[in-house]
Amino acid sequence: MAGYIEDRWLKKRPDKETGRRERTSLWGKCKRYRVKGIPGIQDRSFDTSKDAKQWLASAKTDTKRGEFVDPRDGAISLNDYIEEYWWPGRTDEPSTKGPMRSRIWNHIIPLLGDFALREIDAASLRAFKAELLTRVEESTAEVIWRHLTTIFSAAVDDKRLLKNPCKAHRSVKPPKPSQKKAKAWRRSVVDLVRSSLQERYRFAVDLGLGLGLRQGEAFGLAEEDFDFEACVVHIRRQLRWDSKGRPYFCLPKGGKTRTVPLPPNLAARARAHFRRFPSTSCTLPWRNPEPPANALEARQRKPITVQLVLTTSHGNRIYYRTWNERSWKPALAAAGLIQAVDEKVRRDGGRIRRTPVYPAQREDMFHVLRHTYASVQLEAGESIVSVSTWLGHSSPNITLDHYAHFIPGAGRRGLAVMDTWLEQDQPQIVPEKSLVTGWIKKLAPDQQVKDLIPSGASMKVKYKETARGGLAVNIIEC
Repeated sequence: MAGYIEDRWLKKRPDKETGRRERTSLWGKCKRYRVKGIPGIQDRSFDTSKDAKQWLASAKTDTKRGEFVDPRDGAISLNDYIEEYWWPGRTDEPSTKGPMRSRIWNHIIPLLGDFALREIDAASLRAFKAELLTRVEESTAEVIWRHLTTIFSAAVDDKRLLKNPCKAHRSVKPPKPSQKKAKAWRRSVVDLVRSSLQERYRFAVDLGLGLGLRQGEAFGLAEEDFDFEACVVHIRRQLRWDSKGRPYFCLPKGGKTRTVPLPPNLAARARAHFRRFPSTSCTLPWRNPEPPANALEARQRKPITVQLVLTTSHGNRIYYRTWNERSWKPALAAAGLIQAVDEKVRRDGGRIRRTPVYPAQREDMFHVLRHTYASVQLEAGESIVSVSTWLGHSSPNITLDHYAHFIPGAGRRGLAVMDTWLEQDQPQIVPEKSLVTGWIKKLAPDQQVKDLIPSGASMKVKYKETARGGLAVNIIEC
């Protein structure tokens, strides 16, 4: 493999007359020895020949293994690496990209952005974690930590770091939020919240509860998605909004469409809702609201038109933030689940409008209807695989992680079996042809040794008398 050391202070060829190498113009002005000629590796200079030879040998070995990382490439700051190399290459969905950018630019860059990549060690990561937990909740800190880990993984792939600092240090642990069990509502609570909503929005509760839909899936559901003959509903899209407040349609979470059974009573409510509040035509871009820059993007983002079953009183698509603040949270307050914590005063011409401000109770937002759907299905004994499919989870393991506590008898069956194991005065029987040896039983005075040995079994035993007059049996061979 190529690679050699150049003496920058002396000319390469000796003088013809003296036979000695003459000094160059760099004599005494820079590092003397420079390693050159390794493909894909920037030249590097050293003060001594020994250091140059060691580095050349190491670089050659690491390059053959595909493990060479030039420390100078890690001198770039984390901020510059994110802005110039990592972020421009991201291709996230608009609904994901906005929140991700906010978390990175509000938390990672202010706390670690001035560090060079190679300077971020275990101590700086522990300090980052401690400071981060003073700024955000643990659940948000966990997401931010995942972003940081992804950035470092990209830096490793780009040959700017040898190892991912978030994974290389034992003393550095990611933030872990406390495990909270999914919460489900009682029927009385569902009915109370539903009745507190405007009549046109009550069907949203039916969709969340009866089909296990996410909020965006419910707001993006169209009349043509209902197959009343087959008694199923096709979940094929969701209504999302990007960071600039622009709406668009896209596939459900995880890019997975699914088909969910339609209960007969929900079908009846759907027909009644369609008659009372006719569906409204809505045309929106697909996947991304940004104007297309080429023919491919134009095909990918081609607008689609559907007949939305949930719309505002003006016949417009529903903006989730407005709906949460003006419809859902007031219904929660009317049901006694939350209370106003403040009041927002706004002047509208000559009138003063007062709007109550409610706390952000995530466990009581629309997603609780999805949890309730799962709890009803599992408590009825439905297969975990079926429920996972209807919910659109990528794996039944995810369903188990979230909803195992809804499975009837969870924990009680094992408790009963263990209780039987620990029950006292159970006869201990050695099976025929068992290889078990040792002391197995203390006999009462009126028991016989043969009572413990199965018929037909070949055993050698010995026994001794106990202090209370019984016998202790020991199997020698079996």
